[in-house]
Formats: sequence, C-alpha cells, structure tokens
Amino acid sequence: MDDERLERQFEFLLELDKEKNIDRQTYLADGKRKENDAEHAWHMAVMALVLSEYSNENIDILRTVSMILIHDVVEIYAGDTYAYDEEGKKDQKERETNAADRLFSLLPEDQGVKFRQLWNEFEERKTPESKFANTLDNVQPSMLNNASEGRSWKEHKVTVSGLMKRQSYTCEGSEKLWKYALSRFIMPNIENGTIIEK
Repeated sequence: MDDERLERQFEFLLELDKEKNIDRQTYLADGKRKENDAEHAWHMAVMALVLSEYSNENIDILRTVSMILIHDVVEIYAGDTYAYDEEGKKDQKERETNAADRLFSLLPEDQGVKFRQLWNEFEERKTPESKFANTLDNVQPSMLNNASEGRSWKEHKVTVSGLMKRQSYTCEGSEKLWKYALSRFIMPNIENGTIIEK
C-alpha cells in the first residue's frame, strides 16, 4: 500500500471541503440564502446526467460530470468572481491559474495533471464536453434566478446587454437548453423589468 499517495489524495480531498464555504451570488430557488460552490457543482452534475440528451454533440458523460465537479474548486484560493463583476474579471484568469497550480499540486502527479487538464478543458470551451458543461454553468444560475424572482439579478442591477454578453456562448453546448432558458428564465425577467434595459 502506497501510504504517501493516499496521504496526498486525502490532503486534496480535505482541502476541497473548503469549497462549501465559497458563497456565490445566486440564491437558492426559495431565495432564502445564496448557494455555495459545492452546491452549484453538485446541481450542475445532476443536470448533466438529466439533460445530456440535449447536447449539440455526443458527449462522454463521465468526462463532463468530472469537469463540472472540479470547474470551480480553484475558487478555494481565488475566490468567486461574480459573472457580472467587470472589475473582478480583470485579474480572474491570473488568480484562478495560480490557484489551479497550487491546488492540483496537492495530488499525486498523475492525478494532478489529469485534473488540471480537465480544468483547462472547461476553461477553453473547445470540446463537446466543455461546451455542454459551460452551457449548464449559465443555465443553472438562470434557472435559480428565475425561481427566486430574479433576486440576485435585481441586487446587482444586471442589464440585458450584460446578461446577453454572458450568455453569448450558451448555445454552443446546447441550442435546445439555450432556447428553453431564454424563453422560460430570461425573457420573463426582461419583460417584467427584473433584468434592466441599458
């Protein structure tokens, strides 16, 4: 038994527990509190299992779910950057890249490389799996925002132009899910003024 390998794996797993303390800006569907990064990743992973049939291309579901489960773990060190925080986005890539270097180095080298490749793949949005995962990363908060009567959108004064810029690649992973989210989650909130014209 390779105790050193196992020790490093458990060190990484224990470090991941900190993801439960990273609050996002999106509220739970009932609007009572904000979700955390771990809840967001779990919800997206289940969404991938349920909705994978709507991917524009055939996807490896295990690869997609794996990518989803680690896509935000770097925020343990880098912090969450809100989707509409233009100032925070300026150094987001640098913060998250440095965090990925630090976090994935806790693992045995072979696993560290594998997880880092999955994280890079999600960020680059070039493969069918990463495109679909990114679609869900946009659809999931839209669904919750709609369910909570646009609470986070209202608090942050999200604009139509800002939201559409954020959603510009959502259709790359799934045309069907983008059209559904647009008609069911986004347009009603534009029409009622929750998402403001600007």
